[in-house]
Amino acid sequence: MSDFAVTSTTVIIAAAVVLLFFLMKMVKTVPQGYNYTVERFRRYAYTIQPGLNIVPPIFHRIGVKMNMMEQVVDVPTQEIITKDNATVAVDGVAFFQVIDAARAAYEVANLNSAIMNLLMTNIRTVMGSMDLDQLLSHRDEINNRLLNVVDAAAISWGIKITRVEIKDIVPPADLIASMGRQMKAEREKRAVILEAEGQRQSEILKAEGQKQAQVLEAEGRKEAAFRDAEARERSAQAEAAATLVVSEALSRGNVAALNYFIADKYVKAMQAMASAPNQKVLVLPMEATALIGSLAGIGEIAKATFGDAAVQARRGGSGVPNVGRD
Repeated sequence: MSDFAVTSTTVIIAAAVVLLFFLMKMVKTVPQGYNYTVERFRRYAYTIQPGLNIVPPIFHRIGVKMNMMEQVVDVPTQEIITKDNATVAVDGVAFFQVIDAARAAYEVANLNSAIMNLLMTNIRTVMGSMDLDQLLSHRDEINNRLLNVVDAAAISWGIKITRVEIKDIVPPADLIASMGRQMKAEREKRAVILEAEGQRQSEILKAEGQKQAQVLEAEGRKEAAFRDAEARERSAQAEAAATLVVSEALSRGNVAALNYFIADKYVKAMQAMASAPNQKVLVLPMEATALIGSLAGIGEIAKATFGDAAVQARRGGSGVPNVGRD
């Protein structure tokens, strides 16, 4: 083999090697979740996406390999002076995501450090403008305010702050003890108020019950008085009717009706005296024997005047006859 042939073969092999080298340098594979920036003469040219990409060699090179996945930044503990001059230790965590690889690569140096300092300064600003009670009870509000402030500042870097969370807020030990005493006093206060409210409600219910009982009792007395009055009225009407009958008999000259009326009242009075539980001995006055004789006399007069039929009718309950004498 001649020297020319050897030289030609060597040149071809060298060219193939150089071509293969250039092909290997041109083909770039980007993993999922990353974006690569491409620089031409050390200046940003464009961004390549995940997958297989062709990058011209010699004049182009890969600049920054930017992680496009959501990332977390742990904010270290720092002391903050609140609006009411209380010193508290605060730490937190933030989540962010790169949305523009070129701006995140070339608009800010040391992206993680910049985000960390941005978070720490804004935590001091936001939480330092609030009272201690607000810090301990409005954590969601603090997170939202921090998120809005930090996200507005980081958007120019091609960064999206997705979440900011305050993990711990630790007041000094003496302040924690004072808060514990305050909480205990507040709970005791609520317990006393609830107990007083319960007693008040109990007294109100008891008074309402007594009022209702008095109303019902008064209603009962009213109803009883009404019925008593009605009974007395009916008795009076019956008495008036009986008196009217006697009066009419007297107007006709019938004196025996008056004698019967008086005798009936007298007998009822004597019956009441005899049936009293404290009466063991009954002393009849002189008029009692006369009354018995009068009743017998009335019976004889009735027989003589009306006959045995009228007396039998009277005994049968057909009514009191209009007995009298001329």
